[in-house]
Parts: sequence; C-alpha cells; structure tokens
Amino acid sequence: MSSSGVHRILPVVNVLGLLQITFSLAYFMPITWSLIVSDGAVQYFVDAMIFGMSFGTAMWFFTRKFKRELQPRDGFLLVTLSWVLMAGIAAVPLMLAIDGLSFTDAFFETMSGLTTTGATVLTGLDKLPPSINLWRHELNWLGGMGIIVLAVAILPMLGVGGMQLYKAETPGPMKDAKLTARIADTAKALWLVYFGITVACIASLKVAGLSWLDAVCHAFATMALGGFSTYDDSIGHFNSPLVEFILIFFMLVAAMNFATHYLAFRQRSLRTYLADSEAVAVVIVIASSCFGVALYLRALGTYPDFLTALRHASFNLVSIATDCGFASVDFDKWPAFAPWWMLFLSCVAVSSGSTGGGIKMIRTLIFVRHGAREMLRLIHPAAIRLIHIGRMTIPDAVATSVLGFILLYLMSIVFMTFLLVFSGLDFVSSLSAIIACINNAGPGLNVVGPAQNYAPLSDFQTWVCAVTMLLGRLEVLSMVVLFTPYFWRN
Repeated sequence: MSSSGVHRILPVVNVLGLLQITFSLAYFMPITWSLIVSDGAVQYFVDAMIFGMSFGTAMWFFTRKFKRELQPRDGFLLVTLSWVLMAGIAAVPLMLAIDGLSFTDAFFETMSGLTTTGATVLTGLDKLPPSINLWRHELNWLGGMGIIVLAVAILPMLGVGGMQLYKAETPGPMKDAKLTARIADTAKALWLVYFGITVACIASLKVAGLSWLDAVCHAFATMALGGFSTYDDSIGHFNSPLVEFILIFFMLVAAMNFATHYLAFRQRSLRTYLADSEAVAVVIVIASSCFGVALYLRALGTYPDFLTALRHASFNLVSIATDCGFASVDFDKWPAFAPWWMLFLSCVAVSSGSTGGGIKMIRTLIFVRHGAREMLRLIHPAAIRLIHIGRMTIPDAVATSVLGFILLYLMSIVFMTFLLVFSGLDFVSSLSAIIACINNAGPGLNVVGPAQNYAPLSDFQTWVCAVTMLLGRLEVLSMVVLFTPYFWRN
C-alpha cells in the first residue's frame, strides 16, 4: 500500500479504536441477563468485553500520533471497517458458548445481526443460553439505526465531521435533510424515537403473552427489521394471530422513515404520514400485495379459506417485503409466484431512513417517474417536464445518481449470484440468497428457505453471503467506492 494509503488508514484506525471501546459496552446487557437467569454464559461475555476493550485501546494508543480531523471520504472507510471489526469481535461469545462453531459461521451470524439481515446458521435456538439469544438480538437492534449514527450522537469528541458518517451510514438518496441544526442532535432525536417505539413493541408483545425474553428479543428484531428469533420455527412457534398482528404493525412502522415518525411526534399529528409520499406508497404497495397474494393462494387451494390465506400471506409478505425476515409458515412451499413476488418487494418496499434495506421506495418512485418522463420525450422531444415526488421536485442530478445506484445494485446481484453458482450452489438458492442478503431480508428459497437456514453453505458461500449483507447494509456505493483508485489518491 502506498504511503498516502497508510496515512489515510491510520487516523481512521485511531477513531475505530474509540468506536470499538464504546461498542464493548454493549456486552453489559447480556452480562446482566446472564447473571439474572444464571445461564452460565456470563464469563463468555466478560472475556469478549475485555478482549474488545483491549483491542480497541491498543488501536487507539498506537495510532494516537496520527490523529487528525477526518476528511469527508474517510467516513466511508470508517463505516465499512467498523462493521467488519465489530462483527468479528461480537463473534467471540458465540464461539465460546457454542461447541464447534467456526469463526466463519460465527462471523456470518454476527454480521447478519449487525446488518439486520436475520439469516442464521444456528439450529436449536431455543436451547441456547438466554443471554446468547439476547446478544444476537441486541446486535439486530444496534445495527437497526446504525452504530455509527449512535456514535455520532454520543461521541462528538471523535473529531470527525458527523454529517460524513451520517451520510455514509444512513440509507436512502435524500441524506442532506436534517431534522435539527446539529447532526449529533439529529442522531439523538432518531435514536430516541427508535428507543421509544421499541419499548412500545416490547410492552405490546408482553401483553400478547410472550415472556420478557421473547418480547424483548422479538421487539429488537422487529424494530431493526432484523428477523432473528429465539426459536427455529421463528414466529410460527407462537401460532398466535395476535402476535402476528402486533408484529405486522411494528414492522410497517419500522419500514417508514424515522424522520417522519419524529416529525409526527413533534407536530402531534398523523397528517405527517399522509404528507410523506414515500410512506403512502409503501403502505399501498404492501397492502395491495397482501390481498393479491391471499387471493392467489386461496384460488390455487393452498389454504381452505380466504381469511386463513390472508393471515399467512399478510404476515409473511410484510415480513419479507419490509426486509425483516420472520416466518410463520414455510412459504417456500407456496406456488412460485408468491415467494418470488415477496423477494421482489424486499428490493423496493421500504422507505429511506428506515431500518430496512434494498433500493428503497423513494428511489423506485424516482426511477419510475424518470422512465415516464423519458417516454414522454420520445413523443414530445421539446417537452420540459420535472420529476415530482409529492411536493418535492427531484433535481436531474439526483435522478441520475438513482439510476447509477440501481445499475450498480443489479450488477452486484448478478456478480454475487454467479459466484455462488460457480461454487456449486443451485441457481434458485443462489439468486434468492443474494437477493435476501443484499436487501438484508433473511431467508431465501430452496436450500436457504424459511424452513432451512444458511448452515448447509460451504465456507466460501458463507463468506460471499456475509460480504453481500454488508454491501447491502451500506447501500453498495459506500463500500464499493473503497475499491476504486480515486478513493486512495490525494
């Protein structure tokens, strides 16, 4: 690596050390729970905390003389390295607690948690120490709003421009809009909303009959759209329409822009949601798809009556479309159109600024309206027509960047799918796994279907999926830019 590359990395490593020290504080939650229930796992988390803090301290200490104000593009490097490092350190208690778990599988599990993908390689989840399950779900919850945004909120002493981190981490094309004058205050506001809605979800699930552990874990996974569960059968374990209804509601809440939630709370008005064209489009697309898939399943005799079909279609479609990843039935056994439509929705059916993944609805709306404008120009070449989303006019530069993002997103799916096919995995499993991972949606089809998990994959295939999760969570560009020569030039 050139000297300019080294001098770019070392100041980032210095900040990364502070982030790792801060992240190690997250072990207090599973440590406390392990002590309460005496599940024998407390030492695993204490060891992991000591290791994480020591490693972070060493990174900070040995690079302290390189500390400087980070430049805007350093934010992309810091974000990517922080997800990789924290997933690696978070894997330590899993390897200590689960006999025979390799680093590859442990890293996959923690990367899946932090990227809110919800794909798992573990079986016998209900037999794991409760604190291990809590740790998996805490990773979901922390990854939901983004540990970097959290760091910007609570660590202004990092000495890095907060907006650079916020823009590198936060999903969606409209990242320059701020709720408050200072980016740290914006991050705090979003986290307060996130925390408050999570508490409401926990309380609702507890009232519905879940234990405190199940309520907390599934609320964490729901609000993060992370999809981890404490049972191999996922939500099917409860067989409860009430639990499914509660989760549907909160998954839809998590699929909307948290800035909209903040504004609705501040203005004390639900009209804020009606003014958000992206949120309205999300609800319309998902609701109409639920009824359509239910009619389709009933017509083909998959379920004996429409209400049963609507129940299962609604829960599983909302779960996959919002990139959560819960399952109540094995939808891989449904007629092929239904699961593939659900996977397609996982690409487009959540808002920017939500905890979901994929292209996002705002980009989809811009893409569709840009296409309509180009067709109009074929008929009326001299026509001047601007792109509008609600009351907002979309600049041509934004529309062009959206087209570029979608192209890179599709190219990533094709490339990663061919890597899995090359490695020997069948095409349906390969394509569905990559779509599920890049959208952070969890289960795919066939080998990686909802009744299975990712354990049958080879180490190479597991690493491909882990990289794809990170690629999707950082919205492709934030990670791909690191591999261009322009990034490393002064």
